[in-house]
Amino acid sequence: MTTLIETEEHKALRDAVSSLGARHGRDHNRERLWAEAGKLGYLGVNLPEAYGGGGGGITELSIVLEELGAAGCPLLMLVVSPAICGTVIARFGTDAQKQEWLPALADGTRTMAFGITEPDAGSNSHRITTTARRDGGDWLLTGRKVFVSGVDIADATLIVGRTEDARTGNLKPCLFIVPRDAPGFQRHRIDMELQAAEKQFELVLDDVRLPPEALVGDEDAGLLQLFAGLNPERIMTAAFAIGMGRYALARAVEYARERTVWKTPIGAHQAIAHPLAQAHIDLELARLMMQKAAHLYDAGDDVGAGEAANMAKYAAAEANVKAVDQAVHTLGGNGLTREFGLASLITAARVARIAPVSREMILNYVSHQTLGLPKSY
Repeated sequence: MTTLIETEEHKALRDAVSSLGARHGRDHNRERLWAEAGKLGYLGVNLPEAYGGGGGGITELSIVLEELGAAGCPLLMLVVSPAICGTVIARFGTDAQKQEWLPALADGTRTMAFGITEPDAGSNSHRITTTARRDGGDWLLTGRKVFVSGVDIADATLIVGRTEDARTGNLKPCLFIVPRDAPGFQRHRIDMELQAAEKQFELVLDDVRLPPEALVGDEDAGLLQLFAGLNPERIMTAAFAIGMGRYALARAVEYARERTVWKTPIGAHQAIAHPLAQAHIDLELARLMMQKAAHLYDAGDDVGAGEAANMAKYAAAEANVKAVDQAVHTLGGNGLTREFGLASLITAARVARIAPVSREMILNYVSHQTLGLPKSY
């Protein structure tokens, strides 16, 4: 059952992470923040206690990311390492994979990247061409990936490839753990206009030889395992966006309370106050959908979580963009200065509209899956 009121434990987690974020702030050092968050148990709050995690779920991990974002120091790799990769390994990995990866992902001493997007596939995961073929007892993985976050700081990358079904000849998705130093595994940094702590990479896999134990889960359950990681990705992207929107809104509210141009603070004027109030309402509504998606996912309702996660990601991205835009407008020229730290968010806020899936594809999903309308493709 979805609860609209957070438990005392969740409130305590929110307060504790907020305090951590406040200590590090907008000018944080990513490595130091990551290490401290890991030591305090926040990075692995969603992973099983038996493997060093907190025993919670995506509900708890989304709180961590949202509060760090609201403090101005979001950790993008939270979306990838514990949320996607950690969840997939916890649900489908072998005992050996769990023992090797989960404790280290939980305390932050190791990280894992995630590679699914390809240059010619875009949002169509059925067009993925990275393939794995058997060679004796090993796998040979060949293909390309783009827009893979944090490969340079990750110990391995969870790669979505495809294998041939011996019965039908059709290709089916499968997940492989590829160590960063695997022969034939190359990375090239993508020159992004957006400056972020986590860099983006193109990957080239040229007959990367992997042992049998590199395959995660059942070779015949690829789609199930894939979406077990994609739903948390959407929920966490929503948390990332909501946190960023809250950060921008808080800066604008603080400024509007203090900035006086005529006789009263500018926040007393409805032209300033009402758009900020709207931004707050939109962020709160998006959070409710994110909480619903997280609760459904943690309850094991993958179908219900899929719909809610897409809606949450859409709502949060739109609310974030509007909050950032309004924050910058509230500050006027100051909104574009380095001192106030809002101008860079104008570009950063758009990321949640684009990744990990565009808002147009989410509208397609809702129109097809929820409303039952015919497809155009």
